[in-house]
Amino acid sequence: MNNGTTARENGKINSLSEIAIAVQKEKDAGKSLVHCHGVFDLIHPGHVRHLETAKKEGDILVVTVTADRFVNKGPGRPVFNQDLRAESLAALECVNYVAVNHSSTAIEPIQQLQPDVYVKGSEYSNRRKDDTHSFPLEEKAVRDGGGRVVFTDDITFSSSNLINSHFSALAPQTDDWLKQFRTRCSTEELQNHLLQASKLKPLVIGEAIIDEYLFCDPLGKSSKDPILAFHYDSTERYAGGSLAVANHLAGFCEEVGLITILGDTERQEDFIRQSLHPNVRPYFITRESSPTIHKRRFVDAHTNARLFEIYVMEDTPLDGGDEQTLLDCIQEIVPGYDLVVTTDYGHGMMTPKAVTAVCAESKFLAVNTQANAGNRGFNSISRYPKVDYVCLAGVEVSLETRMRHAPQQELLGEIASRINCPSFAMTLGKDGSMHYEVGGGFIQVPALATTVSDRVGAGDAFLAITSLLIAQKAPLDIVGFAGNLAGAEMVADLGNRVQISRKSLGRHAAALLK
Repeated sequence: MNNGTTARENGKINSLSEIAIAVQKEKDAGKSLVHCHGVFDLIHPGHVRHLETAKKEGDILVVTVTADRFVNKGPGRPVFNQDLRAESLAALECVNYVAVNHSSTAIEPIQQLQPDVYVKGSEYSNRRKDDTHSFPLEEKAVRDGGGRVVFTDDITFSSSNLINSHFSALAPQTDDWLKQFRTRCSTEELQNHLLQASKLKPLVIGEAIIDEYLFCDPLGKSSKDPILAFHYDSTERYAGGSLAVANHLAGFCEEVGLITILGDTERQEDFIRQSLHPNVRPYFITRESSPTIHKRRFVDAHTNARLFEIYVMEDTPLDGGDEQTLLDCIQEIVPGYDLVVTTDYGHGMMTPKAVTAVCAESKFLAVNTQANAGNRGFNSISRYPKVDYVCLAGVEVSLETRMRHAPQQELLGEIASRINCPSFAMTLGKDGSMHYEVGGGFIQVPALATTVSDRVGAGDAFLAITSLLIAQKAPLDIVGFAGNLAGAEMVADLGNRVQISRKSLGRHAAALLK
């Protein structure tokens, strides 16, 4: 320990560039440098043994810590922020220097430090268990700098396991469910389902929406009129609606198709193309005398609370040449895809003829008919005569059945009795999700979110990942677990600021399943 002197005061914690200069002087004097890197979210005996063993490989031990924004283990992680994690490491006598790494991998600090020895835990010696997929690049960077890689082999603990057991931010009933789920599903099984999704070729059909967040500061009541005044601060724009669903799928699949509608005014095609992942192939249909749909949300800059929103759109049903162009596109393109995900926001794109064409042409069809302020509950799943997977929010099920206060299982059962479909999901917000398969019964999966910043986009992410899993006939508890993970990742941030991917979802799942 450091005899009461803080780690910052004695120079142990510093910027990476400053430490690189300091250790280079010591290397010039003939000393050897050892480097360790990791999250170190909860310092435990395994970490201590690992670092003490690493120090025996050289004279100077530098530890770099993953910055908070790159800790990809799901909402609520890291438990301890980057400064506290660095301070805990610097308190160990065997550690000479600590730096927070502000890049996404350890490659940059390896290149700056050029360690003689780079030390990792024994689990990294098995490349198949490296869920970050970055260690081969780290190893190459070490060897390019003239160093070597060493693996420690001592007692091991899992920070995630200890956090799940003793520091969980989830509700007790959720922890109980996870304990049971871990006995039925391993990380490897879930990862295999996510990997199999890459073989599917999905197509998204639905309205493109540009989500705008206009941040402002309240000034107070106007002196002359009974209205509130705000000072404009900034604007953020995200690709929403079917664009967001396509981007989520692109994080799992090699190729994703997209059929959507853009307006001939406020078109924003350049922004949309730049926002789509490179492996999304869009088919844009222009709607005449209409804008591309914009949903503008005015947000308090300090709390992220939404004040009000404005819809910019033409929501009457497509007709004439625009509808025929869509029908021709569906008939030509849909047969070339394994899975069709229809995101029907009820803003006029999915006309009765378009619905009939999608149902007739799709090999596997997943549908969400959203209820929102723009369609006022008139957007009904019963318009679809045959679907393979129906995914609705609880309020959408209540509107469809006209059963506002019925038990959740009764609501979902009523939907199943009305729709020609073998598989259903109902998202329930803080209560998680409920799933039903004809002949297989009901399963409820708890919510996995620890932080809720904004609910916009959570349902789209849930639809995307669960559609891929239902198409593979994955067990319903795995479907619900993965879907609720996706929802948890979305609600932790603003709107569609982030997209889910196999890597992010896999690491989040691995952290919870340990």
